[in-house]
Amino acid sequence: MKTRIIIIFIAMVAGLASCKKLDVNPPDKLSTNVFWKSPTDADLALNGLYGTLYAQSGQISEYAPMWWENFSDNSYSQNNQGGAQQSLIAGLTPNIGGFVTDPGNSLYVNAYISIAATNSFLANVGKVLSGDKLNQYKGEAYFIRAFNYFLLAETYGNVPIVTADPVTVDIKAQVSKSSRADVLKMIESDLDQAITSLPDAKYAGHAVKASAQGIKVRVLLFEKKYADAAALAKNIIDGGKFSLNSNYASNFYKPDQSSSPEIMFSVQFQAPAVAHPFAITIAIIGSGYKDLQGTQDMINEYEPNDPRKTMTFFFPGDTPAQGWPYPNTVGTPGVNNWTVGFYPGKKWLDPKNVNPQPGMLDDQDYVWLRYADIKLMYAEAQNEVAGPDASVYQQVNEVRARPGVNMPALPTNLSQADMRTRIQHERRIELALEGFRYFDLRRWGIAKQKLNGFIQNPLTPNVKTVYKDNYDFWPLPQTEIDRNKPALVQNDGY
Repeated sequence: MKTRIIIIFIAMVAGLASCKKLDVNPPDKLSTNVFWKSPTDADLALNGLYGTLYAQSGQISEYAPMWWENFSDNSYSQNNQGGAQQSLIAGLTPNIGGFVTDPGNSLYVNAYISIAATNSFLANVGKVLSGDKLNQYKGEAYFIRAFNYFLLAETYGNVPIVTADPVTVDIKAQVSKSSRADVLKMIESDLDQAITSLPDAKYAGHAVKASAQGIKVRVLLFEKKYADAAALAKNIIDGGKFSLNSNYASNFYKPDQSSSPEIMFSVQFQAPAVAHPFAITIAIIGSGYKDLQGTQDMINEYEPNDPRKTMTFFFPGDTPAQGWPYPNTVGTPGVNNWTVGFYPGKKWLDPKNVNPQPGMLDDQDYVWLRYADIKLMYAEAQNEVAGPDASVYQQVNEVRARPGVNMPALPTNLSQADMRTRIQHERRIELALEGFRYFDLRRWGIAKQKLNGFIQNPLTPNVKTVYKDNYDFWPLPQTEIDRNKPALVQNDGY
């Protein structure tokens, strides 16, 4: 990234001036010559680290998990939000744009901007803090850095490791890729630092010990370290600080998100001061958008009478009684950009928002870790280690039986392979439109099987998606390759 250091540093300083829920009116300009003078600077800078997770890519954000669904067999973006539709239909290239390779707003660029901010924070926060508070603040920074690096590792594979304070880096220096194994080793180290430094408390907006533990479980599953993943997930479960929300749908809108016992990490907003730059309500359901539409294949995955289906998607004939947000109308395919053959997303929409219009200020938090996911990750890991023992059944069945869902228990005497299939099904249903399906398919080794030749819309059977072997890891943006020749080499197959 040669190292994009000037741009990144400017963005990092802007990030330090960003606002979080508790700091909605910070100064809008900061000088590094006068910063890091008092503990207040540490508070402002820490809020700025979380602010880097607000990054936009056009109208939407890579840090908004729902948009990743459109890269999978779960949903469809008719306006190619994030470049998802082009990536599926035309295939991935180093210049495709969107989340993949956009020169200014790809995941790659925005993740490194956030990483640069955390590196600067870690290098300087000790100037104004000490003791337990310093350890906690550094723990939060290590968590955010690990979160970004894991997004990069599972998406692009081998990426550069950069840990130096941006101010100290030679702007002419070139950076080469590190192996994915080394990147994952650093991620685990950062998360371990966070786990030992963060408070063992319920989640209230800033990362806590269980936030770091939960992301580490996800990393360990990605690495197929099943015994370690199961043990760590069990540690979270036995800790007893989180529980399943008795109102499944309320995990995805305000103000209910703020009191959910299930949310373990999210990117938080607070309207009107910290609202989404472009309302996700409009992007999901608005006329002219509807860019999160479930495929028939997704709908067919639901078991009969699973209420999560109607909590997650709209169906033809829905009225305001079913949550349709437009008074005196009925949800109708082919009308107001409802694409025939698909099902508009309902999850993430606040049922109090009636007749949403462009320009509205909405503030749903981007939920990246829920307790239900911990239980399902435990079940998956433990099944790989020991087969479908009683604890595997317990965790899956508790997710299925939560109040308001009340799905029956799994059949007894399942084989390990059958339980694996059941867990994969349960993850697809429970976490639908939450951004995990694409990555799950890749780590299970079945992405090509599921996505190559997939027909998103049965009404257009000649339109099929493309997935090649090398797509398990995306190409690096060509602009980054060009800036760093010959040190930075493109991923294989691109």
